[in-house]
Amino acid sequence: MKMFELSTRAIPDRRLSSLRASGGGIDLESPSPQDRRLSSLRGSGGGIDLERNCTQNVCNPLRRFVFALLLLTCIGLWAQQPPLPITEYDYTLPENNVSPVTMGMGGMNVTSMADAYASYNNPALLAGSEVTSFATSFRLAANDKLSFWQAMQISNALREKQFQYFSVATKQVGFSYQPVANVHLSEWSAVGDTSRYYDYKLDKVQMSIAAKDAKYSTLQAGLSVKYLSGRLVYLREHRVGNSLVRDAFIDDKVKGFSTDLGFTYKPGNMVIGATIYDLFSRLYWENYDSKPIQRRIGMGMEYENNNLKLLLGLQSKISKDPDTSYHLGLQYGWNWNSTSFIDDQSIEQGMVIRTGMFSSDFYGTKNINYTLGTGYNYNLLRFDVSMSNRGMELKSSKYLFSIGVGFK
Repeated sequence: MKMFELSTRAIPDRRLSSLRASGGGIDLESPSPQDRRLSSLRGSGGGIDLERNCTQNVCNPLRRFVFALLLLTCIGLWAQQPPLPITEYDYTLPENNVSPVTMGMGGMNVTSMADAYASYNNPALLAGSEVTSFATSFRLAANDKLSFWQAMQISNALREKQFQYFSVATKQVGFSYQPVANVHLSEWSAVGDTSRYYDYKLDKVQMSIAAKDAKYSTLQAGLSVKYLSGRLVYLREHRVGNSLVRDAFIDDKVKGFSTDLGFTYKPGNMVIGATIYDLFSRLYWENYDSKPIQRRIGMGMEYENNNLKLLLGLQSKISKDPDTSYHLGLQYGWNWNSTSFIDDQSIEQGMVIRTGMFSSDFYGTKNINYTLGTGYNYNLLRFDVSMSNRGMELKSSKYLFSIGVGFK
């Protein structure tokens, strides 16, 4: 029995010894498969990747949380941003024409070359220019207040006693500057519980070029390229006790571009012209969506017989609601020569009288804009003035003055 017990105890020892001798002891004493993979990763530098992965697993949720928080903050700020108070961008209204020559003849001119501001109305007219001219115009309006509704609808309205336009024109090339919009308003409501402040300015610099083919001398074409820049400041507040609470505030800048394309055709004593205003345009606000400028088209016909000119035309929006206006103008002029008191040289002088009207329907006097103007030139100097009003109300008349000089 003792020998049996000894033999039974010896069997496991011998198996263990045999396993160790054959290398099996290494399998029994070696680490688990997980430990071996960790050892191999650490031996090959994988331990560093494992730690980095652990760090990323901890940081990725944090990064996602921060990103989501920033996104929600931006969305909240955007949602709180007040809308722009400007509701339309229509900058070529007939009643706001910059030329007293044009305003005196019914508010539109796409055919007459005898105008220092021809590039504003139709750049193609520069192709027939034979002089170099410098001219500037000023507006003088009745002292009527402009409501906020008008300021937001007619965003290019100009205040009284303001510089209107400056133009330099040479043969086939023109340069001009115009304060397109200059509105400054500050008022309280009738009951005195809300206040509004509105300041909008927009300037335009324009380059125009025109050409005609010698083979087709009766046909002329012109192009104007405009650069615009401006700023809007808008504030709306309401009263709470003795304090004012801000409801909306905007301080934003805008830049943009626009183009005009014009044509004229001259068969005999007639001139036919057309201009597409703001054909390609865009205004880019810093914090709001970009906006196009309202396209308009003007078409007209002029008949000239000696000193008499008769103009007919129309202007319309290129939109579903065209808002077409029809224009009629008349001009008669006198020219004579005189002798200078200084050196007995001959001096050219001239005087013209202009009249016209325009309306969308000519239904009743109150719906018709009446225009009247005159001009005088003494050698190189030229003076022009126009008056326009709606419904023949003289107290609401608007005046345009122009002074220019031309060199042949």
